[in-house]
Amino acid sequence: MNPVIFFASLLSCLLYVHSTRDHNISMSICPESFSCPNPNFASFKYPFYNNATDDKQCGLIQVNCTLNGGIIQLGRDSYEIIGKYVSESVVSIRNLTFERLVNNSSCGALMDNFTSPSPLLYSISIVSFITLYKCTNNTNYTAQTDAYFGGSNYHRYNTCKNHKFYYKYSISDTTVPSDLPPTCQVIRLPVKLVRGPEDNKGINETDIFSFLSPRFSIYFHLSPSCHKCHQEGGQCNTLREHVQCLDAKKGTPNINQEKTGRKLTRILILAGSAFILMLFLVIFIIWCLYKRNPISYCTSKNKSPIIEDQVFFFGVSVFSYKDLEDATRNFDPALELGNGGFGVVYYGKLQDGREVAVKRLYEHNYKRLQQFMNEVQILTRLRHPNLVVLYGCTSRQSHELLLVYEYISNGTLADHIHGEQANSSLLAWPLRMNIAIQTARSLVYLHASEIIHRDVKTSNILLDHNFSAKVADFGLSRLLPNDVTHVSTAPQGTPGYLDPQYHHHYQLTEKSDVYSFGVVLIELISSMVAVDLSRTQDDISLVNLALNRIQRCALDQLIDPVLGSDSDPEVMRMVTSVAELAFRCLQFYSEMRPTMNEVLDVLVDIQSQGRIDVDDSIRELEEVKTPPLSENNDKTVVLKDFLPSPVSITGEWHSNSTVSTTLNVR
Repeated sequence: MNPVIFFASLLSCLLYVHSTRDHNISMSICPESFSCPNPNFASFKYPFYNNATDDKQCGLIQVNCTLNGGIIQLGRDSYEIIGKYVSESVVSIRNLTFERLVNNSSCGALMDNFTSPSPLLYSISIVSFITLYKCTNNTNYTAQTDAYFGGSNYHRYNTCKNHKFYYKYSISDTTVPSDLPPTCQVIRLPVKLVRGPEDNKGINETDIFSFLSPRFSIYFHLSPSCHKCHQEGGQCNTLREHVQCLDAKKGTPNINQEKTGRKLTRILILAGSAFILMLFLVIFIIWCLYKRNPISYCTSKNKSPIIEDQVFFFGVSVFSYKDLEDATRNFDPALELGNGGFGVVYYGKLQDGREVAVKRLYEHNYKRLQQFMNEVQILTRLRHPNLVVLYGCTSRQSHELLLVYEYISNGTLADHIHGEQANSSLLAWPLRMNIAIQTARSLVYLHASEIIHRDVKTSNILLDHNFSAKVADFGLSRLLPNDVTHVSTAPQGTPGYLDPQYHHHYQLTEKSDVYSFGVVLIELISSMVAVDLSRTQDDISLVNLALNRIQRCALDQLIDPVLGSDSDPEVMRMVTSVAELAFRCLQFYSEMRPTMNEVLDVLVDIQSQGRIDVDDSIRELEEVKTPPLSENNDKTVVLKDFLPSPVSITGEWHSNSTVSTTLNVR
């Protein structure tokens, strides 16, 4: 980067921090609570704020007090407040639009669930609701849906043009059938609260509009991140579709103290800016001197990136290019083990007899140098039985960037479940379970070491001669210090494994690895590839395919038949439990996913209950182990060939508690 541009960017960033800090101070003074004139209303507290007196940063939900009550603003719609209870988060409202539709017996009242205007910050549950099943009114499906609901005492409403509605008049039964026809959708709507016989007047179970109610109570649930922010005295908000927690101060400000604080802040920022500029000026002078020195650490258009000529570099051995060229027989294509987005891996044998895998990066530019250095720095600080070992890298005299790893003889997990060498029957379920646990252990270790792998996939999970897992390829990995919740960075990774929330919001977290690991679990269950263009459009992504089959309780269409789940109930139980865990890992919102520690605990528990001996499966594979490469063995081993979700897959996929049925913003 041009130093002048760098300094200009640095100054603009410092000014931005300064202005942001002042802005936060000005908007962080919020009242503890407020009251509306209606004496029957309890006081309002966070997440509500008074639109007439408070800054909008003082809460998430706007309330306009009136003489008789109040108006609550949810998204673009306003609703009349008819009651505020002592409980801080329960409000009774009147939905005038819904009331008009119900009074006119309009089908528009039945069409949609209420949805949250701000799902990242909070959700809304209706205290009393009824479950309807909206089914497509199509001659091809009518007989099927009538037969399904006809034998279960469901009422049918078929006046609407494009849909039929089936329901039971019961607000206590929130269970959704696990085998619901695919053309039907679950709709939940508010109903009249029946406290005694008087409340039953006018209610006709066969008339769906007689018990729907435009007056109902709603309960506001803060998201986990907003709840934590509020507990710590912060103000929760969204910025570019992700949650942010702003500093906050309660009570009335002291004007003089605030001015003094701002002045002190300006002085500190200016002093810090001057110090940083002087520091980088010194660095720039040193950089200019080293740029003229041919032995310096540098990059150019005509020369490859090089590193310092030391016996050890970041704690690993430094190899000469000639030694590695000899070890790989001048990078013989016959010794190629595999290739990926960053380089080709070759089998090699060092002069001391060690068998190694040598990664040769494709391009010699600054970006590749960063990835090269990143992998060296990360792997040298890690020691775990389920992580590949880095032996060293090339020296300053090297013409290319080369990394030297321990040689893992049995290929990748991808090779064994859906590569050209794949033989699903050889990789039995006990072995797959063991590989999943070992991979999870390595990711738990990485996260405890403040490292996010960022490219977890089956082709980066190597298998040794005992079919033990070794996670590899740390070129994209990032450090995540304990004092931050995420790293803002451009999305990088492999299609089919990339965390969708990271892809949308550019925020990398440990939960991004959890999502990718969920894809690996689905691959272990199905033996399918993560992305397959030969599948139907909706099923090209294995995640979409799996979620669809799981939600439809069609797990048999996802499981690889060779696993024997049809004939072995214990295998079926374990596979079902792992599929449920994968479903939790693949939630769109990272807050809904478990941590890797939780994932590991669940996998160990599933395996311990299964009591399937992994060693027996390994012994069955003794005769098909891949022999190690040697000078006398012409056969080359080629790696390139080689919120909690549902309680049960077989049961319902919705919570039995009050369902978050939230207000729709139209």
